[in-house]
Amino acid sequence: MLENYQHSVTERFLQYVQIDTQSNPHSNTHPTTEKQKNLSNLLANQLQSLGLKDAMADEYGYVYATIPSNTNKQVPIICFCSHVDTAPDCSGTNVKPIVHKNYSGDDIILPDDNTQIISTKDYPYLKDHIGKTIITASGNTLLGADDKAGVAIIMDMVQYITTHPEIKHGTIKILFTPDEEVGQGTAKVDLKKLGADFGYTLDGGELGTLEDETFSADAATITVNGVIAHPGYAKNKLVNALKIVGEILAALPKEEFSPETTEGRQGFVHPTGIDGIAEKASISFIVRDFVTSKLVEHEARLKQIAENVVAKHKGATMQFDVQEQYRNMKEVLDKYPQVVAFAEEAYTRSNISVVNEPIRGGTDGSRLSFMGLPSPNIFTGMQAIHSKKEWVGVSDMEKAVEVLVNLVKVWEEKSN
Repeated sequence: MLENYQHSVTERFLQYVQIDTQSNPHSNTHPTTEKQKNLSNLLANQLQSLGLKDAMADEYGYVYATIPSNTNKQVPIICFCSHVDTAPDCSGTNVKPIVHKNYSGDDIILPDDNTQIISTKDYPYLKDHIGKTIITASGNTLLGADDKAGVAIIMDMVQYITTHPEIKHGTIKILFTPDEEVGQGTAKVDLKKLGADFGYTLDGGELGTLEDETFSADAATITVNGVIAHPGYAKNKLVNALKIVGEILAALPKEEFSPETTEGRQGFVHPTGIDGIAEKASISFIVRDFVTSKLVEHEARLKQIAENVVAKHKGATMQFDVQEQYRNMKEVLDKYPQVVAFAEEAYTRSNISVVNEPIRGGTDGSRLSFMGLPSPNIFTGMQAIHSKKEWVGVSDMEKAVEVLVNLVKVWEEKSN
C-alpha cells in the first residue's frame, strides 16, 4: 500500500467515463471523432495543474507530458501509456457510473435495463471483490474502464510522484492516445516528441496480469465479381456475387479456425463484415495467431476455400488481398528482458503474484514495440469490456498505481 496517500484514481475515473470518447472505425480523420479531444484537453490541463509544465494535447488528440528526473543516475526514460477512446461496439454516450461499496456477492441488476445482470456465475472474478468497492455502468452503455481505468491510474500515479519528491526516479513520459479501439492508436503518434526509451501500456485486465505477448494480426479481404444481368432476363446469365459470398462463409470450418472455437494459443480467421451488391461483393476478415509465420498458412487456407467456391460459378472471379495490422510484441520484448523483469519486480514489491499470459488481441504496445518503444501491458482491473456489463474494482486500480510507483523506483535503483 502507498502509506498515508489518499488515492484520486476513483474520482478521476468517474469524471473521465462521463466524457463520451467513442471512436469511429469508418472515419478517415485523425482522431476519428472530435469528441475524443474533450478528454485529451482535460487531461493536458490536469497534468499542467500537477506541475508537468510541458503537458499538451496536439491536433490529433494525443497527450504528451514529462515528469523530470530527480536523480543523478542515468536512468532510461520510461513512458506510461493509455488510450482515451472507447469501443464502437457499445454506446459510450451519457455513461452513468454507479459505485457499489462493500459488494455483497449478489447479482447486480443494472437499473436502466434490468435485463443486464452482472453475476459471479458469469464473472467469477467478482468473487475476489466481495466486501470491496466496484464500479459499473447503469445498463444502457458501456462503462469505459477500457481504457479510462488506465488513464485514471496513470493520472493518480502522476499525482503521487509529484507530491512525494522523496521518490527517486528518472525522467517519466506520459502518453495518452486516441483511436486505439479502431486500430489507429499509433497512427499519428510522435515518438521523437515523446522521447522515451521503453514503455508500459495500462490496458490489461485482472490484478496481477502482465502481458508481453499478443497476437500477430493481418486483415484479409475477399472480393467476388459476379456477372450482372437484368433479373427479369437473368436465366443462365446472372451470377450473383452476394450469393457466392454467402457460400464462402458457409464453407468455412465449423469446429475450428474461428474465434468461437479456439482458445489459448490457437489462431483463427474471423469474418467481420460484408459489403456489396449482386455484381460485386466482399468479405472482410481478421487473421490472428501468436506465431507470425502461421498467418500465411491461415490466409492460404482461406484463399483456397474461397477459390473452390468461386470455381463452381462460371464467369465469377475473385481477388484476395492481405494487409498487415500488427505483430506479436514478444518478438521485440525478448530483446529487452529488463523491461518485463523490472515490471515483475514492481509487482513483487506490491505483494502481487505475476500472471504472465498472452493477449488474444492487441494493444497500442504491439505497434509501439515495433516502432521502437518496447511496451508490455500492465493490468487495470477492467472486466467485461466493450459491453453494458463492464465493471472495474477500485482496489485493482489503486494497486496498479502502487505498481507504477514501485516500477519507477526499480528503474532508478537498477541504473548507474
